[in-house]
Amino acid sequence: MFQLFDFPQAIALLGPVYLVGSWLIRVVMLGILPLKRSPQAATSWLLLIFLWPVPGLVLFLAIGRARGSQSRRERHLSLGPFFAETSAAMAKAGSLPLDGPYYVADLAAKLGGFPAVSGNAMEFLDDYDGMIDRLVGDIDNARAHVRIMVYIFANDATGSKVIAALARAGERGVACHVLLDPVGSHHWRRATLAALADAGVQVRDTLPVSLLSLRRRSDMRNHRKLFIIDGLIGYAGSQNLVNKAFRPGILNQEMVVRVSGPVVMAMTAVFLADWYCETRTLLKPGPEIAPIQGHAAALLLPSGAEYPLRGFETMLVWLIHSACQRVILTTPYFIPDEALQNALQIAVARGVEVILIVSAITDQPLVRLAQCSYYDDLLCAGVRIMCFQKHLLHAKNVSIDGRVGIVGSSNIDVRSFQLNEEVSLVLLDPASVGQLVTLQEQAISGSEPLDLATWRQRSKPRQLVEGLARLVSPLL
Repeated sequence: MFQLFDFPQAIALLGPVYLVGSWLIRVVMLGILPLKRSPQAATSWLLLIFLWPVPGLVLFLAIGRARGSQSRRERHLSLGPFFAETSAAMAKAGSLPLDGPYYVADLAAKLGGFPAVSGNAMEFLDDYDGMIDRLVGDIDNARAHVRIMVYIFANDATGSKVIAALARAGERGVACHVLLDPVGSHHWRRATLAALADAGVQVRDTLPVSLLSLRRRSDMRNHRKLFIIDGLIGYAGSQNLVNKAFRPGILNQEMVVRVSGPVVMAMTAVFLADWYCETRTLLKPGPEIAPIQGHAAALLLPSGAEYPLRGFETMLVWLIHSACQRVILTTPYFIPDEALQNALQIAVARGVEVILIVSAITDQPLVRLAQCSYYDDLLCAGVRIMCFQKHLLHAKNVSIDGRVGIVGSSNIDVRSFQLNEEVSLVLLDPASVGQLVTLQEQAISGSEPLDLATWRQRSKPRQLVEGLARLVSPLL
C-alpha cells in the first residue's frame, strides 16, 4: 500500500528542525533585540530567548515591542489644534513666569503640551473613604457633565456608591462619561459596564484587548485616574474606584488632590483626547476658561505612547539632578532604570538627602522581589529607604527641595515610564508643596528605616531569587 505520510520519519526529523530553528531564532533576535531598547531590557530578552527560544519568541511577539496602536497615535496627533487652543486658553486664565520655582514649566510644556497656570485651589485627600464621599458630593452638585477615567472601576460597595451618584446626575440631565481600563477592571468589568449603562452613563473601555489588538502590546494600559466635574473641579492621584480592601487582608492608602481652577482645563483636555481616541467623537470641553479659584500654581503632565521622551521619567530624572537639599519619593512599586538609579546616587554624592518611601505590605510578589534587588546598591550609596508599615501605601508622589511636588498615577518603575498611559499633577507653589511634604513626613513617621547591615542578613536563597527577579525586571 502506498504510504502518504511516514510518521516515524517525521518524528525523527522534528529534533533537527527544532534545533536549527532554535538557533535561527537566537541569531536573528541577537540582531533585533538591542535596537531601541535599554541595555537592561535587551539583556533580559536575550537571556530568555537563549534559554527558551520558542517560548521566548512567543512572549516577545506578545509583549516585547513597546509599540502602541498606529491608528490611535494618528487620532491623537490630529488633536494638535485642540491642545493648542486649550493651552492658549489656560495661559490667558493664569499664566506664570518661567523663573523661580517655575523653572520646570518650560520642560513640562514640551513633554506634556500644557502650560503652568496659577489661580488654582488645592485640597489633599489621603482618607480613602473620605475621598469617595467628597467625589460623590461633587457629582451630586454637577450641573453640566461628569467625566471619569480610571484604571479600576468595580461594582462593589465603593464603585456602586459612585455609580448611584452618576445615576442621580443623569436624572438631572447631567451628561456622564466614563473610561475604564478593561485589564485593571477585569474582575468586575461586565457587571460594572452593565451597572453604568443602566445608570444612563456613556462608558467605554480604554485600549480594549481583542484579536485586533495583537498588532500592539496588550499590556500597554491606560493607568490614569482623573475625575472631572463640570470642567471646574478635577481629581488627580492614585486612587481607583474600588473598595480599599479589594485584595483580602490588604488595605490601600492613597493620595489624591482635588483641584479647582485653570489647571482643570488640562485635565478635561486629557480626558476628551482619550475619549476621542476610543470613540472618534470629540466632546465639548465645558467652560471656555476655568475661573480663578485660589493662589496655587500647577501644571498637568500626561505621559504615554503618544507623548515624547517618556515624559514622567524625563521630568523626574531632571528634577533629581537639579535638587539641592532633599528628594522624597513615594511609590508602591520601585523598579528604576539606569538613568534614574544614577540620578539618585549622584544626588546623594552631591550632598542631597534622598528618601525613598515604599510599602512594607505588598500585593505584587514578583515585583517586590525585583524591587528588593535594588536596595543594596541604594543603601550603599546613602539613599534612605523607609518601609511604611500600616497599609499598602499605594500613593505615588515626589517632592524636590520643598519647591516642586508631583502627585499622580505613575509608579516609579519601568512599566509606568515606558508602557502605561499616566498623568501627573506638578505642584509649583510653596503652600501646595508644603502640604505634600507634610503628608510625606507623616508617612515617614509611620515607616521603619531599612538598615544596610540588617538587610544583608537575609538568606542566600532569598538573595538568589531577588537576583533572578531583577533579570526579568525590565519586562515587568
